Amino acid sequence: MMGYGFGPMGGLGLGFFGGILMVVFWVAIVLLVVWAVRTAFSGQQKDAHDSAVEILKRRYAAGEISQAEYEQARKALG
Repeated sequence: MMGYGFGPMGGLGLGFFGGILMVVFWVAIVLLVVWAVRTAFSGQQKDAHDSAVEILKRRYAAGEISQAEYEQARKALG
C-alpha cells in the first residue's frame, strides 16, 4: 500500500527533489537576510547626509560650476 503521509516518498511525492528544494529555499532565505543587512548598514547612505558645503566643493572640483559661482555660493552658505 502506498503511503500518503510525511514519509520519504509521501506527501507530494517529491522524494529527492523535495530535499533539494528545501536546501534551495533556506539558501535563498540566508541570502535575503545577508542582502538586507548589507543594505541597511551600507556606507553609501552617508552621501545623502552631506553638508551643502561638501556638495559645493565636489561640484567645483568636478568642474560643474565656475570659481565665481563657487565663491558666491560659499558666501551665501556662510
